[in-house]
Amino acid sequence: MTPAEDNGPEPGGDDLFAAEYALGVLDADEREIASRRIDADAAFARLVDAWEAHLSPMAAAYPETEPPIRVKEALDRRLFVAGPRAGLWSSLAFWRGLAAAAVAALAIYVAVPYFNPPVEQPRLIASLAADGSDVRYLAVYDAAHREVGLSHVSGERAAGKDFELWMIEGKNAPVSMGVIPAGQTARMTISRAVQEKLAQGAVLAVSLEPAGGSPTGQPTGPVVAAGDLKSI
Repeated sequence: MTPAEDNGPEPGGDDLFAAEYALGVLDADEREIASRRIDADAAFARLVDAWEAHLSPMAAAYPETEPPIRVKEALDRRLFVAGPRAGLWSSLAFWRGLAAAAVAALAIYVAVPYFNPPVEQPRLIASLAADGSDVRYLAVYDAAHREVGLSHVSGERAAGKDFELWMIEGKNAPVSMGVIPAGQTARMTISRAVQEKLAQGAVLAVSLEPAGGSPTGQPTGPVVAAGDLKSI
């Protein structure tokens, strides 16, 4: 989101601006504007707090990771050797050997990621909105879990209607990713074919469809929100 002026976001866009700040997707200038507003504007600060609480369940799906156990085992083997002999603590050879072992253990710790590099999975984000529509979503694509997480910012579906999520790749026909479940947050599992295209960057769009989704496999109602996926 690009603020219209140096002193803040577009009029009426505080909720989305706060959400984007909470997600950490603003550029440096926009983040500085938001930080100043948090300090000076209690209402905006409450919006940020509310969005951080609202989005926190999405982070629960991504647990903390620990270094491989083999790193600790290598350190134990090299540092915690058999008990010292008499006079060991005063032995220059001992201290030289311990230093060499520490250097070797550090080398192992540094080298392990290169020998067994973790496969980085892309995470992309999109702010979905459209002119003339009050429907707004924030979408996060997590390749590791083959999911698109959606947070409903504003706008309601009409009675007897559903929102449907689409992927648009270049000039190709839109590909349905499914009907968006009702609620403030939702997770949608995607197929591998769609996953490969999303990883290259694509446009996500939301259309208003009959209950249950489009009957034709293509959007039949108006597109009420859309946005490009960008790397986090």
